[in-house]
Amino acid sequence: MAASFRLTLAQLNPTVGALGANADKAHAAWEAARDAGADMLALPEMFLTGYQTQDLVMKPAFVRDAMAHVQALAERCTDGPAIGIGAPEMQGEALHNAWYVLERGRVQAVVRKHHLPNEQVFDEQRLFTPADISGPYRVGPLRIGTPICEDAWFDDVAEAQAESGAGLLLVPNGSPYSRGRFDTRMMHMVARVVETGLPLVYLNLVGGQDDQVFDGASFVLNPGGQMVALLPGFDEALAHLDFHETQEGWRAVPSEMAPMPEDIERDYHAMVTGTRDYLTKSGFSRAVLGLSGGIDSALVATIAADALGPEKVHCLMLPSRFTSAHSLEDAAAVARNLGTRLDEVPITGAQGAVNQALAPLFAGLAEDITEENIQSRLRGLMLMAVSNKLGSLLLTTGNKSEMAVGYATIYGDMNGGFNPIKDLYKTRVFAACRWRNENHRPWMKGPAGVVIAPRVIDKPPSAELREDQRDEDSLPPYSVLDAILQGLVEDDCSVADLVAQGHDRELVKRVEHLLNISEWKRYQAAPGVRLTPRAFGPDRRYPLVNRWRDMS
Repeated sequence: MAASFRLTLAQLNPTVGALGANADKAHAAWEAARDAGADMLALPEMFLTGYQTQDLVMKPAFVRDAMAHVQALAERCTDGPAIGIGAPEMQGEALHNAWYVLERGRVQAVVRKHHLPNEQVFDEQRLFTPADISGPYRVGPLRIGTPICEDAWFDDVAEAQAESGAGLLLVPNGSPYSRGRFDTRMMHMVARVVETGLPLVYLNLVGGQDDQVFDGASFVLNPGGQMVALLPGFDEALAHLDFHETQEGWRAVPSEMAPMPEDIERDYHAMVTGTRDYLTKSGFSRAVLGLSGGIDSALVATIAADALGPEKVHCLMLPSRFTSAHSLEDAAAVARNLGTRLDEVPITGAQGAVNQALAPLFAGLAEDITEENIQSRLRGLMLMAVSNKLGSLLLTTGNKSEMAVGYATIYGDMNGGFNPIKDLYKTRVFAACRWRNENHRPWMKGPAGVVIAPRVIDKPPSAELREDQRDEDSLPPYSVLDAILQGLVEDDCSVADLVAQGHDRELVKRVEHLLNISEWKRYQAAPGVRLTPRAFGPDRRYPLVNRWRDMS
């Protein structure tokens, strides 16, 4: 009779540092795997500690605690399936990113990561010691090779494990979301399958951690590169997968195939997930934000409502004498459509008091951007006061276009603890609003239907800090600005490259100048959901003082 093997994949959402809670989640998944008759439960990379740990993992007491929790988990799971779980391991002076195989109450094997990523948001080479390639281990009738995340992006680890007798490649991952990332993962994993002739299981984390969101979308490939199982993106899932030994080797039985949405939906889901987990994992249950009547704050309010529920979102309209009647109406309409609380707190009295106090110092000087920034900073002050008093996390609402060129007031509208749209260019803000009005998904806690009034989307953007102000008074049209920023930020184009693409050289130089002189603002900005491989923050690290300019 041909051998068979049942593997339970636990695509789950850990919390960094919550060792006991993460171990409990692993144990609950093990009980479900045991009840399903599984031979093994697999959990993702560094699941026991949560991921990414950053420098926390360099603290010896933390590593000792994590290893003790691994041992305790093994002792809790004596009569049932084996467990594969990611956690750090201290081996002498060497600290490893490891994957433990637990069975019959003890640690039966330890796989250690060989290739340590040192790009984009990863700097594992400063945290961990690279290990020699680990051989396969046996669970029941099956020998399993486990390239840990980055190990599967190169051919040497998988090939060595296949040559040592592995019948299956099981790849635990902590791979954060960015637009188009799934296709890149698939390309590399198909290559490993073609090279080794083995089936491959790609198991990923889900959930938000700081600015990163892990999107799950775990999958299984049979030899030839055929995908036979796909778990949902961004949602926790347990999947019981069967493998049978054939004359050609082990093969996975086709299973659940979750849909793969378009990028615009995956971006939106990432923003909702990242916002929800940043708040809840930080101990907040409610959010507050300034709702101006403009498109950016309307989108942030919608994301917050979908993440937490409308009843947990508090919106404030903070009008000045420059606030138009339609902005008041539009803010009220968005709050009403979403079902969130909206309070109006005028800043005119506070603005008058500040202007009066500064009048002796400003005597004889014309009004300029200083007075505009006072308005923004008064709004930031009041929003932070509400946040402090009511225990809600303040969400800030600046998009990537504004963050790139510094079209934001430090200590004003940049105030806040988290920014859901920080990595979303303005043109994508428009698209996200239209998509959300036309679509509703079960993971959204906000209402279905048109929640962002078309007028909010269609009207010319304005900060409303002076009479008849429009964003395009200070910036080029967003379609042009975003195309230039795409080249400068995402693609590392030179000025000459962008001029060759048809952009005006003077305009490109102006945008480049604004990008360079705004680094100090971005350095102090709130964290926000990462959607691209060039998000401001860990992905793109520039000096604050930088006198070099591209003269091409």
